[in-house]
Amino acid sequence: MNMMEKISFYGALFGAKMINHGLHLFKSAGTSLPGLVALKISSNFLSFLSKYCKKDIVTVTGTNGKTTTSGLLAHILKMSDNTVLHNEKGANMLSGIASSLAVNYKPFSSFDYAVLESDEAYLTKLYDYLKADYLLVTNLFRDQLDRYGELDTTAKKIQEAVTKNPELKLFINADDPMLLELGKDNKRIYFGFDNITYKNSIQESQAPAEAVYCPCGSDLFYEKRYYAHIGRYCCPECKKTRPEPDYKGYAVIYDDFSEIYLKFKQDNQEKELCFKTNLVGLYNAYNALAAISAALELKISPDIIQKGLDTYKSIFGRAEKFNVKGKNVLVQLIKNPTGASEVLRTVNSSTCAKLLIIINDNYADGRDVSWLWDADFEMLKDYPHKIVVSGVRAYDMAVRLKYAGFDASKIEVKNNIKEAFYYCLDSIEQGEQLLVMPTYTALLEMQKFARK
Repeated sequence: MNMMEKISFYGALFGAKMINHGLHLFKSAGTSLPGLVALKISSNFLSFLSKYCKKDIVTVTGTNGKTTTSGLLAHILKMSDNTVLHNEKGANMLSGIASSLAVNYKPFSSFDYAVLESDEAYLTKLYDYLKADYLLVTNLFRDQLDRYGELDTTAKKIQEAVTKNPELKLFINADDPMLLELGKDNKRIYFGFDNITYKNSIQESQAPAEAVYCPCGSDLFYEKRYYAHIGRYCCPECKKTRPEPDYKGYAVIYDDFSEIYLKFKQDNQEKELCFKTNLVGLYNAYNALAAISAALELKISPDIIQKGLDTYKSIFGRAEKFNVKGKNVLVQLIKNPTGASEVLRTVNSSTCAKLLIIINDNYADGRDVSWLWDADFEMLKDYPHKIVVSGVRAYDMAVRLKYAGFDASKIEVKNNIKEAFYYCLDSIEQGEQLLVMPTYTALLEMQKFARK
C-alpha cells in the first residue's frame, strides 16, 4: 500500500469502529452498517486488510451449514493459538463481511487466518476484493427461489467466483452431485460419508428425494441416499461417479451427539481417527466433517480439533441450547425444505416437551413460503404435544401441519413472536425442553429478548 492507500484504509477502519461503538452505545442492531461505511471510504478495504493475513484465507459457502461449519473451523483454529478473523454473526454479504473484519481487526497488526462465510450470490463480488486460499462448499439445495433461482443458477454463480482464482483450493462435499463439476481446473479436496448409522430415536425421513441430474442430463443411481440428493451416486449413462473422498467418514448418530470415524492420508501415511461432536443430527455431522477435514488439511492436530469440538458454542439459532428460568431451549433455524426436514428428524417427543414454529416471509427469509409443502412435516403427525405456530405466516404453517396429518385441535396460533415464546416457556416444567424452529428474520427478532 502506498501512503494514500494507507490513509484511506485506516480512515475506513477507524470510521467503521466508531460506527460500531455508536451502535453498541445505543443498543442498535445494524451489523452491516460499519462495513458499508468502510467500503464507502475505501473501496479496496477488504483487499488491503487481506494483506495482513500471514497464513490462509478460507471462504465458506453453500446452502445449508455454512454458518456452523465456518464457526466451528474458526473456533478450532483459535484453539491452536492462531489469531483468526471471522464473520461469526453470520452477516455473509459484502458489507456484513467488511463489518465483521473491521470490528475485529486490531490496527497495525497481522493475523493468521480469516474464515469468511459468504452468501453464494455474493461470492463473486467478495473475490473481486480479496484473494482467498481455500473455498469450502457445504452443499447446494433449493433455497429462497424468489431470490436466487434454480440450483443450476447457484452452481454457476459459485463457478464464476472459482474461475476468478485459478490458484484457489476447494474443499467439496463429495456426496453432493450438484458439486460434481465445480472447480475442474482447481485443486479439489473432497470430504464425504461412506456410511451412516443411527443409534437413536431420530426418525427416518419420508420426504420425497430431491431430484437432481447428472451433468449429462441422465437420472442418477444411488447406492446409498442419506437425505435429499446427498449420498453415494453414479450415472448409469456417462459413468460419472461420486468422487472418492480424501477425508472419508463413517458417522454414528445418537440423540445428543455424533461420532465420526475418519480415514485420510497425511504425509504419505494412512490414518484413522475418531471424533465426537455434541452438535445434533446428520446435517451437523456433515458440518463437523467439513470443518474437521479442513482443519486437518491446514495441519491442525487431532487433539486440538477434538478440543475445539468439545468447547464450540453454537451461533444463536444454529442448534444452540440455552436455559431460561430453569427451562431448556433449543433453537434450530429453518429456511428451506431440506434443512427443515433434517431438523424435523431430530424431534423427539420424550425430550421435546413443546414445539414452537415461527415462519416469516420477509426478504431475508424469502417471500415464497411454498417450500413448507416440500419439507417433511409429516414426521410430526404423531407428535403427542401441542404445537404453537407464530410469525407473519403462522396460519400458513398451521394449514401445513393440518395437511401433514397432525391433529388440528392441538395447533395453537399466536402471531406475536415474543408472546408465543414466553407462552411456550410457561407451559413446560423445570428441566423440560422447548424446541424453537424459526426462519431467519424470526430468529433475529428472538435475539432481542430470548436470552435476556
